[in-house]
Amino acid sequence: MNLLTEPWPWYIGGPAIAVVLMLLLFTEKRFGMSSNLKTLCTIAGAGKKISFFNVDWRQHKWNLMVGLGAVVGGSIAATYMSDGTVGAIHKDVVVELNEMGVYGAGEAYMPVAFFGNEAFTNPKTLGLLALGGFLIGFGTRYAGGCTSGHAISGLSNLQLPSLIAVIGFFIGGLLMNHILLPNLL
Repeated sequence: MNLLTEPWPWYIGGPAIAVVLMLLLFTEKRFGMSSNLKTLCTIAGAGKKISFFNVDWRQHKWNLMVGLGAVVGGSIAATYMSDGTVGAIHKDVVVELNEMGVYGAGEAYMPVAFFGNEAFTNPKTLGLLALGGFLIGFGTRYAGGCTSGHAISGLSNLQLPSLIAVIGFFIGGLLMNHILLPNLL
């Protein structure tokens, strides 16, 4: 097994996540990527207009390093640790996506229909991206955190609100995938 180009097995990734969560638990810090956006908005001065952002961002600057590490680590992995292949997608999923007008599934991680330059000239695609961004932002704020924060950190701390949020995320994902998305595309 080549650890530079193949996915790491569960017995390496799982314990690594557990160690990080134990360290966060002992230092009384919460993990979640949406915390980075809150910190960035606070730094930009949003606290002057909205009390939600009126916090001491310096207490959360460590989490900005997590976000920066995700970006830098992802760039390094994509550039130096990938053989260029995309994860396998079941052929039936490719057929369904093609029927909805999404082409290139299994060939690229980011479909050109949504991420190519043409997407920014298509009002329907722009509307879907804007609506999706709004719903993600609203849902993250309303749930008190993002999927990574609730599913990884909240569940490991046995927090009932995180369990409820994760169940809601799954229900919402299933509804979006099986009911809304086919009708939107």
